[in-house]
Amino acid sequence: MNAEIIAIGDEIVSGLHLDTNSPWLSQRLEELGVRVLYHSTVGDELEPCRDVFRRAIERADIVISTGGLGPTADDLTRDALAQATGRRLELYPLALEHIRSLFARRKREMPKQNEVQAMFPAGSRIISNPHGTAPGIDLEVPRAGKCDCRFFALPGVPAEMIEMWNAVLGPEIGALAAGQKVIRRRKINCFGAGESQIEAMLPDLIRRGSTPTVGITASKTTISLRITAEGPTEDACNALIEPAAATIYKCLGTLVFSEGDEELQHVVVRLLREREKTLATVEWGTAGLIAYWLGEVAQSDKGFLGGLVVRYPEILALELGISRDSSLNQQTQSEDNARSMAAACRQRFGADYALAVGCFPRFDPREPMPVYLALADAKGVIVKSIPYAGHPATLRIYIAKHALNMLRLALLDAL
Repeated sequence: MNAEIIAIGDEIVSGLHLDTNSPWLSQRLEELGVRVLYHSTVGDELEPCRDVFRRAIERADIVISTGGLGPTADDLTRDALAQATGRRLELYPLALEHIRSLFARRKREMPKQNEVQAMFPAGSRIISNPHGTAPGIDLEVPRAGKCDCRFFALPGVPAEMIEMWNAVLGPEIGALAAGQKVIRRRKINCFGAGESQIEAMLPDLIRRGSTPTVGITASKTTISLRITAEGPTEDACNALIEPAAATIYKCLGTLVFSEGDEELQHVVVRLLREREKTLATVEWGTAGLIAYWLGEVAQSDKGFLGGLVVRYPEILALELGISRDSSLNQQTQSEDNARSMAAACRQRFGADYALAVGCFPRFDPREPMPVYLALADAKGVIVKSIPYAGHPATLRIYIAKHALNMLRLALLDAL
């Protein structure tokens, strides 16, 4: 059983609003064992909507659209669905009564135009929308030589759409998909090597047609491996996934830092807690990004003591007591400066670990200069240089993650 999701609205195709409904629905459908093959987006025009609906009905067993069920002239889902399926629109009294009751509860008079929200293609079923004036549409569409297509039209308001899914669509589609295949995914996150390098380390794993499938993606300098398996049961899927996951862990070692949605800062905070250690940070080039990430995760956790953000050399002398005449060189992006920053920060906060990010050099993709990171603990200070190279939009994130990863490896005794 496969599905298509359609997002409707000029605000989406123009880029003014982000479509969050389609990804959410894709995840819910996959949990039920329904494979989503298509996402479509279409503006508020009758003919394009009708054509997109026709194509979706032809190629998908389940179609879910969001948007276009309001009362205004540009809300055309009802009309487009009626034309796409060759049906007339009919007024459903129960739907109209619900809409009138909502306005009455809000002590407002219902405009005449809202009556259009009670119009449905003939043969449709009403999907209740308890807190909105736009009921959903549930329509079975016969297809020659194929099983019927089930078309669900939902409002575009995310809160209403989610409530209607939980109450009606989820159970309904779950019953339709019962006894069919189960789909499960496992995401393994890596840092410290590029996408092509990681793929080369897993030569027989990432290829089309393999079972299970393993995909590789890069997002904000984190490389993620997605293992996907299909089978009759969840246990059968897990049995297919586990050998692939074991191979990834064996081949990549400490490049792997987490699974699922866990980021490097989550791992670091957890390791600090488990080892009953504390951390302080001092950041120049990353402008407090590391402290922000850690603060979001740690909250009331005592592992992260706090951080300093530096913009000028004078701040180092003022806040950390680093003398410009002795430890602080004129060239601010130096190994010595990073070492001094980490050592002084650890002493200032009384922390077990201190993480320092030095000044960023001038960006030059033709001749990248290094950024210096330093990690201080009771045994001394380790300094690492990272080339200041890559896409400018992600460089600060890239350097901040390198610093966190340096600490992660130290906490694992793998540095």
